[in-house]
Amino acid sequence: MRTKLNPRKLHLSKWTALQPQNKEKHFLVVRVLQPEDPQAPVTEVELEAAYSRRSCIIAWQTLTDATRWRQGWH
Repeated sequence: MRTKLNPRKLHLSKWTALQPQNKEKHFLVVRVLQPEDPQAPVTEVELEAAYSRRSCIIAWQTLTDATRWRQGWH
């Protein structure tokens, strides 16, 4: 099942990884990476782990995969 999301409204949204690794389960979207061309669609976001503060950049569409991510902190 896929969740409908607007990538430009993901900033500061909270996410729970359904298969945590390194005790990192809760994440916050700290940045929506804007493309150089303002007309181009957003493709990536930066996630920060609440536990370790480690950040990573992922394709925002990954968050629509309900087998990997759940919106909110659970």
